[in-house]
Amino acid sequence: MSSLLQSLLDPKKSWLASLHMKTLTSRLSKYGLRYDDLYDPYYDLDIKEALNRLPREVVDARNQRLKRAIDLSMKHEYLPEDLQKMQTPFRSYLQDMLALVKKENAEREALGALPLYQRTIP
Repeated sequence: MSSLLQSLLDPKKSWLASLHMKTLTSRLSKYGLRYDDLYDPYYDLDIKEALNRLPREVVDARNQRLKRAIDLSMKHEYLPEDLQKMQTPFRSYLQDMLALVKKENAEREALGALPLYQRTIP
């Protein structure tokens, strides 16, 4: 079952996944965002921890992209076409660190240690 699901989600194998990725690329490029910018640190504390571990300039660039996107959205505008073509919406900066944080939390849980943070999301 999982191999079937993976083949449906792979843009190289499924035309629907390919269409979804193309649409998402277009929408993110209009605002100059990357896919990793959509992760909310208030929703998942692992994301917050991963962002804390990233270099300051990477986090600053993320915040700058988010501010620009909010500004463009409020003005009902998009980035100019030449800047949209320069965007790289699926170039990841957060996934490796997030995977490391999740791995550390799983290891901590397997060893029976207390969680790193004890907060529930309302």
